[in-house]
Amino acid sequence: MPSDPTNADAIEAELLPENLRRILAAQRAEDDGIAAQLEDVAIASNHRKSMELSRRRALLARTLEPLAEFRKCAHELAGLAELAASGDAEFVAMAREERPALESRARGLAQQIVKALVTGDDAGIASFVLEVRMGVGGDEAALWAGEVFEMYRALAARRGWRFELVETKPGDAGGLTHAIATVEGVGAFAALQFEGGTHQVKRVPATEAQGRIHTSTATVAVMPEPEEVDVVLDPAEVKEMVTTAQGPGGQNVNKVATAVHLIHLPTGIEVRMQETRSQGQNREKAWRLMRARVFEIRKREIDARRSATRRSMIGSGDRAEKIRTYRFKEGICVDHRVEQSFSLQKLLAGEMDPLLDALAEKDVAERLAGM
Repeated sequence: MPSDPTNADAIEAELLPENLRRILAAQRAEDDGIAAQLEDVAIASNHRKSMELSRRRALLARTLEPLAEFRKCAHELAGLAELAASGDAEFVAMAREERPALESRARGLAQQIVKALVTGDDAGIASFVLEVRMGVGGDEAALWAGEVFEMYRALAARRGWRFELVETKPGDAGGLTHAIATVEGVGAFAALQFEGGTHQVKRVPATEAQGRIHTSTATVAVMPEPEEVDVVLDPAEVKEMVTTAQGPGGQNVNKVATAVHLIHLPTGIEVRMQETRSQGQNREKAWRLMRARVFEIRKREIDARRSATRRSMIGSGDRAEKIRTYRFKEGICVDHRVEQSFSLQKLLAGEMDPLLDALAEKDVAERLAGM
């Protein structure tokens, strides 16, 4: 903030870098263009197009609405500077009293604009598929996968997100060999997008008689669930088979053909769904999961072209990448990307805010540096 701001442009230039101001100017122009298009009768009658334009305009509002407030603050600060320069003792005192609060508000709005600007793509993702699988460590790995899954369920409950089970498979000694859920809510994907990877635990298993610490892992995948306008699957590219559901050992658990098996021929991605006794429900869940997995591949390809730097700092989300170690003996959890420790007990109870905030701050800083 200039020590003596004399005009709104100087205040805006001080708090918002030039490259970001150029992007914001382009966004204002785009918003004006969308508003004009939505008034066109032909577009208004095209539900798919108008929905796409409205969704884009809602994303732009995340930066343009606080920008309007920020510019209002900047003009008010410039007005106070004129009062302070008038020489009138009463006006000078008034400017000195009101200026700190306005400066604080302007800084806060600028930070809000920057964060919204660099995370705009993430905000457009309404829901995602969360997949947790046991890694190495046998029965202990399945127990650990179950605890990791419950950690995210607890977080969703705390934040009021919808957490819907898609498929679960219990371990032989408890826990989960794998679990899939869809998560939907404001800010859900932005908060959990960096959770993909290997979660390592170091603790003494309940079955360990000698008290030795074992290392086990669980893998997490976070896959954006696209809108229909984001990804289109050609039915001709997907092979669908309907069979009877199978249980452990291969015996039929359902004599009616309700299990759905999909294969995406171009990528080889396979999805099997037999969670319910309804073929229709299994088919719907299978196609949702297939769309998410195909979209994940396409998104990774785009991200790889856009920014290798971002992946090196935050992580690509690859399942083989160890992102965090949960140390039960010390009662802490260490995230290896931000190199910080957090309370293990709170984390497993779903109180993940400090950790998620640290990851978000690092991501915003890296993205901003690359703009």
